Amino acid sequence: MRSYGAVLRVPGMRAVFGAHAVSMLGTVAAQVALSILVFERTGSPLLSALVLACSFLPYAVGGVLLSSVADRFPARRVLVVCDLLSAACIAAMLVPGMPVAGLLGLLLGTGIIAPLFAGARAASLAHLLSPDLFPIGRSLLRAISQVAVLSGFALGGIAVALVGANWLLALDAVSFVASAVLIGAGTPYTPPGERKSNTVRDSWSGLQLLFGHRKLRYLILLTWVAPAFSSVPDGLAVAYTAQVGTAAAAASVLFTGYAVGSVLGELVVARFPPSARRRLVVPFLVTSQLPAIAFLAEPGVPVAAVLLAIAGAGYAFNQGIDPLILQSVEPSYRGRLFTVQTSGLMAIQGVSIALAGVVGSFLAPNLTIACAGILGTATTLLIARQALTTEPRRPVSQVL
Repeated sequence: MRSYGAVLRVPGMRAVFGAHAVSMLGTVAAQVALSILVFERTGSPLLSALVLACSFLPYAVGGVLLSSVADRFPARRVLVVCDLLSAACIAAMLVPGMPVAGLLGLLLGTGIIAPLFAGARAASLAHLLSPDLFPIGRSLLRAISQVAVLSGFALGGIAVALVGANWLLALDAVSFVASAVLIGAGTPYTPPGERKSNTVRDSWSGLQLLFGHRKLRYLILLTWVAPAFSSVPDGLAVAYTAQVGTAAAAASVLFTGYAVGSVLGELVVARFPPSARRRLVVPFLVTSQLPAIAFLAEPGVPVAAVLLAIAGAGYAFNQGIDPLILQSVEPSYRGRLFTVQTSGLMAIQGVSIALAGVVGSFLAPNLTIACAGILGTATTLLIARQALTTEPRRPVSQVL
């Protein structure tokens, strides 16, 4: 794509995106391997499911307590150290006799590190890319993530069958080391921000910045709430296939539909001019929510997959939101802000999927999904009205 090509021609960007692809693919495959490994050792579906929970929950801890790390040190150093720490955590899982509690604890460690990595990477993109290319760069990261999720979950089980869970975990550790090498050797230096206090206090000031500035607060909430509602079908995919009388394995078709739609949406919208991406924020937000309402009619799995693909394409609304977020914060606070944004997104999606399971135990899955579509449409439109209102302002640097 022409727009993605412009991003990749910027010095250091090929290394950034290559590292992201390598580490994401390894991480997703390792989640599959670890789930299988825990189930083989314990025979417990609950403990196996905790692998995914441990992948989501630590984001909130890292985002709240440690977000300032992304601003206090040069981004390249933070990225390399995060990769090496993640590699060490995964490698430690291979210690013979490691108890299940130890495996889950190490996974929690990688979950705490992940948002720091994401925040530092976004801050470095904001420094290295022009304002017009920054949303395209983040779009490419999202597209790579979705492709990695598709490939990792599709091939992870096969890989475990062929080489075993331990070897797949070892390959994940290697992928983090490879990512560190690519970033360390191939990306330019970006300067650190100010250190005004200790890490936790500076992280708290970042939260005050986020929630103390009205427009910025609503912009970030919009990037959290829309995917929170649209992720409900993922949490109920297996239950929905049972409701329509299809084998549980067909749930993978629903997962694939949303991911494919997301990638296609990012690819297409990345070609639009910035003014068009800005004008289409609300239409894309509505697109991300409305298809879920059609589940009232209990569509078959193929139609449901198409509906979810349409909803996934609406996720490209972020390409219109990212420039507004970037304009609202001075460089010294960007790492903190993007760390908090990533942490909140992952945490709220985890909570949303869990709540979908709870509600789905009382309501039929299709009704739960449709209700999420109705509530999601209304809520995102209300927040968008606040977030997209034009108001005279200057970039926020401090609210204390």
